[in-house]
Amino acid sequence: MTIPVLKPSITDEEIQAVTEVMRSGWLGLGPKTNEFEEKFAEQIKAKYCVALNSCTAALHLVMTTLNLQPDDEVIVTPMTFISTVHSISYCGAKPVFADILADTLNINPDDVDQKISTKTRAIIGVDMAGHPCDLDELMNLAADHGLTFVEDAAHACGAFYKGNPIGSIAPFTCFSFHAVKNLTCGEGGAITGTNEWFEKWFKEMRWLGISRDTWGRSEEKHGYQWKYWVESMGFKYHMSDIAAAIGLVQLKRLSQLNQIRQNIAAEYNRALTGIDWLTLPQERAYVKSSWHLYQIKLPDETSRDRMINHLLERGITPGVHYLPAHLHPYYRQIKSICPVATEIWKRIISLPIFPDLGHEDQEKVIDAVRNFKP
Repeated sequence: MTIPVLKPSITDEEIQAVTEVMRSGWLGLGPKTNEFEEKFAEQIKAKYCVALNSCTAALHLVMTTLNLQPDDEVIVTPMTFISTVHSISYCGAKPVFADILADTLNINPDDVDQKISTKTRAIIGVDMAGHPCDLDELMNLAADHGLTFVEDAAHACGAFYKGNPIGSIAPFTCFSFHAVKNLTCGEGGAITGTNEWFEKWFKEMRWLGISRDTWGRSEEKHGYQWKYWVESMGFKYHMSDIAAAIGLVQLKRLSQLNQIRQNIAAEYNRALTGIDWLTLPQERAYVKSSWHLYQIKLPDETSRDRMINHLLERGITPGVHYLPAHLHPYYRQIKSICPVATEIWKRIISLPIFPDLGHEDQEKVIDAVRNFKP
């Protein structure tokens, strides 16, 4: 059987939770979503949580708070899934790509500083592979220049920065609960933040700008309230109770699931250290990665591509995360100077890492890598 690069860990408890919601008759935005928001915020020590149907939706909603204009710029890493960048373009602003650090693959604060202009409105930091970006430096830069800082923590659910849970630090943090993320809802996302004023705004905007959602009007003390008001032009971005039911079970398991990922990463590090042509991922001393990805670097693009074929021939599916955003056809018209990202992506491979990856399959991956001849 082929070993995938990523795979969700689903137990009978998640299946039972979904069954209970299906039998309840309330499948959409409702009590389970409310419960998930409360428990997620409590677990990561956030001021609030607004549950959505994707991290893309989360990023877009945060961008809408900035009232971006066509000449405005938002600085972002090119080493990210494209939705991070699209969230800027959705609002009519211009993405400005800042280069990355070679060790963590996260955005380089020094290059961010160089690319801040009078048109800059915000900075987006991405926690690549689950390794938190340099939050203190990036937030200080934002504060010094009167900018908004946004953290894309799509990979970093359960990660820590200087002892603090990701989601409790930045003014806005966006999470993904996609099918293969550390905490999955099948599909889903969330915004957490430090200013509770935005909670009401995001809840209104996720439900088409309607002031109160259907469940909120259904649980009124004096019976169902049919009347509602559209306060703004919002979106259909809410989470469903089916997704929230899965998420509640996953939330209870998150620490355990991330510990398994950490153990797999440690085993890879132990077994692959000392191979002179291989660069292993780095974890800085002041962070605790969620190890969403385990990314190795080969000497060059040719050896990387040969390694991909080598693994595929042995029933192992690797990943490449990511082709930098500024190299995609849609964004090539934006002049971007990102030499590290432009070069290093050609050397990167993501090895399989997920909680249900057994010891035998780990050894199969290790043996395949060790037996490769660059």
